[in-house]
Amino acid sequence: MEEKLSVKINAPEILEKQLKNRAKKNQHGIIVLASATDPYLQVEKKYELTRRVLELIHTYRFPVHIITKSDLVLRDFDLLEKINRDAILPLDLQSSVKHRVFITFSFSTIDDAVGKIFEPGATLPSKRLIALQETLTAKFHSGVSLMPLLPYITDSDEQLELMFQNFQQLGVCYIFPASLTLFGDGMYDSKTLMLSAVQKHYPALAEKYKKLFSYGYSPPTWYSSALQKRIERMMQKYQLKNTLAQLPL
Repeated sequence: MEEKLSVKINAPEILEKQLKNRAKKNQHGIIVLASATDPYLQVEKKYELTRRVLELIHTYRFPVHIITKSDLVLRDFDLLEKINRDAILPLDLQSSVKHRVFITFSFSTIDDAVGKIFEPGATLPSKRLIALQETLTAKFHSGVSLMPLLPYITDSDEQLELMFQNFQQLGVCYIFPASLTLFGDGMYDSKTLMLSAVQKHYPALAEKYKKLFSYGYSPPTWYSSALQKRIERMMQKYQLKNTLAQLPL
């Protein structure tokens, strides 16, 4: 899908107007980069929009939460260190949060072969793990968005055990696991693309996927409940948190 992109080259100018107005009112909420589109797609190397946005975020002293599948975030550690030093936390979070920068790496798998199938164009999971380690070594509050877990591919007890063990050994501060959701029946919609990839690379699972998503955008309750129980066991076993908070609420 990265073959066709609309680049919002005027995003920094528009954002500055918003941040300036919010800062005047002392409304320093945490800015998320980005929940819908990865802030470090390959085109960022050319346009540097995310870097310009981070410069503005620092200027107006906002905290930031970065969610990415890329190791390109390492490039911006200089700016992120300044934000972590200078940003103003909103009053309602000052009792539970002490950091002003959060860096979350997104994983569906830590297997490079599986990553190449379902995350083409993204930084390989093995390199992402290295970037996560460097981020933690740099003392940023960093963790994992373990989503989407892929039914029958990366959600097995064996796979969950492997991933949780790796993340615990790295020393992640938090982990947010969740299952897969699929939308749309158009040629380039996520449901169409995902089912096509499963049919091509895991044909034995094709019918199972069709049944899982035959009535909606998410798996049925029986699947979600069973997965949630396995995740809760892993969270307890490896003593990992599912919150960004660092202090008692």
